[in-house]
Amino acid sequence: MSLIIRSSSIHAAGCYTTAPIRKRTRIVEYTGPHISKTRADEKYQDSPTTYLFGLGNGETVIDGFGLAMFINHSCDPNCETKEIKGRVWISSLRNIAAGEELTYDYNLYDGDEDEAFCNCGSPNCRKSMYSPEELTRRARAARRAQKKAEAASNQKAGKKSVAKKKRGGTAGRKVSK
Repeated sequence: MSLIIRSSSIHAAGCYTTAPIRKRTRIVEYTGPHISKTRADEKYQDSPTTYLFGLGNGETVIDGFGLAMFINHSCDPNCETKEIKGRVWISSLRNIAAGEELTYDYNLYDGDEDEAFCNCGSPNCRKSMYSPEELTRRARAARRAQKKAEAASNQKAGKKSVAKKKRGGTAGRKVSK
């Protein structure tokens, strides 16, 4: 396969093909040492850039090395990844013209508070490299946190109004004649 690394409008450097690629072609393997997720978290704790690819249930990752680590994310990708016996292959989803940048949907599912903003520029861009499922999970968690914060705020406000009532006000109490 004729692949080159050069500047990308998506992110710094990207992987491009110099020859046409037919649909469903296995293009390149995502290579690198297989390490535990825990080890990767320790190794890249303060690093803004990682080239990690989760395997299976995500407890093991490939610490990217080689051409495939330069394939950028897109919400409208021309490639996909397939895990086959502990190896990850990037294959074409459609015919790809010579000179096109190779992309796949990262579908991130882990990243703590990192926003993982997407820069793909596709018309259907979801503005994040996280998977739709992860974005839904995060939105639910944010709503739960907001409700909890509102409840705590309301409870605190309720205590203040009780304190006002004790000072002799009649607000909130039914007064009988």
